[in-house]
Amino acid sequence: MDRTLENRLALVTGASRGIGAATARALAARGAHVVITARTAAGLEEVEQAIFDAGGSATIAPLDLTQTDSIAKLATAVGERWQALDVMVLNAAMLGSLASVPSIDPKEFAQVLTLNVSAQAAMIAAFDPMLRRAEHGRVIGVTSSVAQTPRAFWGAYGASKAAFETLLGAYGDEVAEMSRVRTAIIDPGATRTKMRARAYPGEDPASVKAPEIVAEAIVALAVEGFADGHRERVGA
Repeated sequence: MDRTLENRLALVTGASRGIGAATARALAARGAHVVITARTAAGLEEVEQAIFDAGGSATIAPLDLTQTDSIAKLATAVGERWQALDVMVLNAAMLGSLASVPSIDPKEFAQVLTLNVSAQAAMIAAFDPMLRRAEHGRVIGVTSSVAQTPRAFWGAYGASKAAFETLLGAYGDEVAEMSRVRTAIIDPGATRTKMRARAYPGEDPASVKAPEIVAEAIVALAVEGFADGHRERVGA
């Protein structure tokens, strides 16, 4: 069994299902202890049990990332138990309603921006000290093609992901010369997730790749490393 990440600590957001859950399981399979977060405690418990059953280790942390005080509390709790954070996968995101730009609901748009941008900034700020203490701190953000290629009716989500990419890239540029923290962006492409099913209700789920394929690409980055600002799209 490949235990390349033995004695490493990883944290995955949005880990109760889909890409986040698959990534947590894959990181644990490589030996990492994985802190998994999401709003749904039941989903996290299922992922934790799957990790335990496979011989791995994990800690669940149910929380709402839109509540910034919960992020600070999580960082404090993790920091009290571990010195450094080796891998942080920023996967949690909200799709919102697909609508033309003039029809975007301001309240929902604010919610999308809060989770997809503001909460990500809070996660980076809260865990920056632990990432800097790691031998090679790695922050991997999950994005979407609509962040760089605008698409009709995807304006709200695309704008939030474009902002997230800029935020993570700026952080990487800031720390590259003074630490061993590196940042990367991964675009999963068409993947069999609940978010995908909501966006494309008529699509046959079997026609797109499983989340495990994306998870393996993320784990490869965690294991092999990458130059700062790395960007990757996972093929079909």
